[in-house]
Amino acid sequence: MSSSLELDFRDYIRDIPDFPKPGILFKDITPLLANYEAFNGAIKTMADHFRNQKIDVVVAAEARGFLFAAPLALELKVGFVPIRKPGKLPYEKRSYSYQLEYGNDTLEMHVDGIEKGENVLVVDDLLATGGTVEACVRMIEECEANVVCCAFLIELSFLKGAERLAPHPVFSLIRY
Repeated sequence: MSSSLELDFRDYIRDIPDFPKPGILFKDITPLLANYEAFNGAIKTMADHFRNQKIDVVVAAEARGFLFAAPLALELKVGFVPIRKPGKLPYEKRSYSYQLEYGNDTLEMHVDGIEKGENVLVVDDLLATGGTVEACVRMIEECEANVVCCAFLIELSFLKGAERLAPHPVFSLIRY
C-alpha cells in the first residue's frame, strides 16, 4: 500500500459540470470512497492532524459527513455523535433552527450526545458557505462544549465558509 503522503487526494475527486444545476461544478467524492488506499489515506491523514489534540467526541451532520466522521472517530478512539434532520432520531432531542439562503432548516441530536465541557471535532465532507456546519457549531456551543476544530475533506475557499466559522479553526485536506 502507498503511504498517504504519496497520494494526491485531488486525483480521486471528479469534477461534474452543471450538477445539480447549470453553473455548478460539483466535486464528486465517490472515486475517493471507492478506492481503499485513497479513502484510508484521507482518514489517516485527517486523524494524524488531530492525534495530539484533546478530542472527546466527533460530530457530523447527515449524510456525507458521516462517511468521514465515523471512521475518523474510530481512528481517534473517541465516540461519534450524529446530527440529523428532524424526525430521524428516536430519543430525546436538542434542536437548532437556522436560516439558509433559500429558507429555514433544523438539525437535531440526542440530548445526551455531547456533555458540558467536552472537546468536539466537527467533520463534514465539504465546506462551501458553511451554513450547516455553523448550525452544528451553535448547537455544540448551546451544550456548553468546546469546538476544537471544523474538519473537511474539501474546502471551496472562494465561498469563504471558513470565515463564517471563525473564530473556530478550520482544517481541510483539499482546497480549491
